[in-house]
Amino acid sequence: MSKSSIASYSYISTIGSPHSKDLGGMSKNTPKRKRLLPQSNDEGPIKFPSIAPQRSPCRCVKDGDSSFGNDFGKVCNGNVRCSSKLPPKRLSDEFCATPKWNPSDPAQMKAVKEVLHVATAPPNVVCREEEQNRVLEFIKACIQQEKAGSLYVCGCPGTGKTLSINKVKEKLFSWSLEVGLQPLEALTINCTTLTNTSEVFIRILEKFSPSKKTNSSLTSLQHLQSLFSNRSNSNSRTMLLAVVDEMDYLITKDRTLLHDLFMLTTFPFSCLILIGIANAIDLAERFLPKLESLNCKPLVVTFCAYSKDQILKILQQRFQVLGCNVFQPIAIEYCARKVAAASGDMRKVLDACRTAVEVLEGQLRDASTQEKADIVNFDHMDIALSKAFKSSKVDIIQTLPQHQQIILCLMVKRFQHCKRPTTIGELNKSYLEACRSTLVPAVGSLEFTEMCRVLADQGLLKLGQSKDVRSKGVTLQIDVSDILFAFKGIRFFQNILES
Repeated sequence: MSKSSIASYSYISTIGSPHSKDLGGMSKNTPKRKRLLPQSNDEGPIKFPSIAPQRSPCRCVKDGDSSFGNDFGKVCNGNVRCSSKLPPKRLSDEFCATPKWNPSDPAQMKAVKEVLHVATAPPNVVCREEEQNRVLEFIKACIQQEKAGSLYVCGCPGTGKTLSINKVKEKLFSWSLEVGLQPLEALTINCTTLTNTSEVFIRILEKFSPSKKTNSSLTSLQHLQSLFSNRSNSNSRTMLLAVVDEMDYLITKDRTLLHDLFMLTTFPFSCLILIGIANAIDLAERFLPKLESLNCKPLVVTFCAYSKDQILKILQQRFQVLGCNVFQPIAIEYCARKVAAASGDMRKVLDACRTAVEVLEGQLRDASTQEKADIVNFDHMDIALSKAFKSSKVDIIQTLPQHQQIILCLMVKRFQHCKRPTTIGELNKSYLEACRSTLVPAVGSLEFTEMCRVLADQGLLKLGQSKDVRSKGVTLQIDVSDILFAFKGIRFFQNILES
């Protein structure tokens, strides 16, 4: 190495070293100046303390120095270039830290599909800690004060509502053991499984008096009202946590039933802690106005849609148990961005990732495929997302309550025959005829109007302006093909369309 090169390199090292201030500050009266190595070979170089230098992100990198990655400094034609700043770290980069998997291994393929299944509950529900704490503190306060209460959990589908409540129940059990309290009685009711909406009161009553014979002249609701109004045996009863999931199912069936359910927590000797879970965000304001007037409106906890970073964090947690890298980071980030922009539904993310894995699996089995990938890449994810977002309206229609689905069938039928806007009054008349012919109990005119308003809020119908409710115009806001595809193969709706 030439002398000029040694001097130049020493100057760079001295200025970039963390000890350069100490060397330049040995004498307060000595002005700062460049410190060069001696030009003579007789004199040895200046020796610096043997302390590991702190590397600066802006340090210049000489040709042949590979101590930094390519992101920090680059050499072009022997010239030194400096990196301006550290590259931003993204959550998707965490997926590069683990080795790739072997998609040809059936055991690994099965493990990946299980991890991505919606029914697979993670050990911890991340990104929902604040909501869980609010629910947990509410239940703790009710237990400590021996006071009944009601709470309403709402949010879009796939935002972790049910999963978070189940985790709260586990935490509540551990807390009861820690403080020396008797574990809380818990009851979970999924309203979609009820054969009759009033069955919700039967389930609750069975928890309080499982073996006692009740007066057959009274309904289950009346028994509960009497039980919570009587002081006798109130001290011997333990608090009951009743979680009523899919409460949307009760909205259009009977609004009075929903009101009576929340009112059970207002009786003087009630020991019921009620938690309702539903997708309707404004249920308390629209369907329970009387509760607010009686100052017993339930506490509302809203679960917002997942953001892109939250989706990446949840996926990272699920993939930790695999110990291998299944997806390209760009594929995962593409999925997270697209779902977060559309709905923030975590179930949609898991379904898309699972479909992408199945696309890769299909290519590996196809003998005609020339280039076989060993990891889920961007193209696989693009195919999966195209399938998932082919028509989101179809999924919405298929998950609607039966009476709202009947209304959509009737709208399609009227559109195919007369192709002119109809009114709520005309549609209600067709609805009553359809219910009579299919032996389905019809709802009243007020409930029917409310169902039309719910369908309009979901973007499926459009209601016109009129002082007379029955004279309001009703038009479809979605393609007829989406409705026909949603009801394809279901004889009940096919009969309505063909009658």
